[in-house]
Amino acid sequence: MRNLLTYFIALVWLVNGLCCKVLNLVPRHEQIVARILGEQYARPLTLAIGISEIAMAIWIISGIRPKFNAILQMGIIAVMNLIEFLLAADLLLWGRLNALFALIFILLIYYTAFKRRPRVA
Repeated sequence: MRNLLTYFIALVWLVNGLCCKVLNLVPRHEQIVARILGEQYARPLTLAIGISEIAMAIWIISGIRPKFNAILQMGIIAVMNLIEFLLAADLLLWGRLNALFALIFILLIYYTAFKRRPRVA
């Protein structure tokens, strides 16, 4: 089950990074970046964010320093969603309700990294 949760979490980062930002299949992401950081640099910054999200997915799958990785993920998600909640809620897929989904995802990451008991062979 832990591996399934780990792969699911990595898949969320991969899809958001590759499909939504790098390939720009969901232009709303670039609009959010433009609103928060400015129109002039929206595309390059969205691309950089997307590449970072892909790197996060790879890091998750690698299993290197999983607890540090989980803490970093939770912090990034919390900060990103707080900024979006305050500055671009109208551009979010579920508006301010996005914060609830972010919290659920943070709790899933926490559970996977810190509460799930390792399988005994």
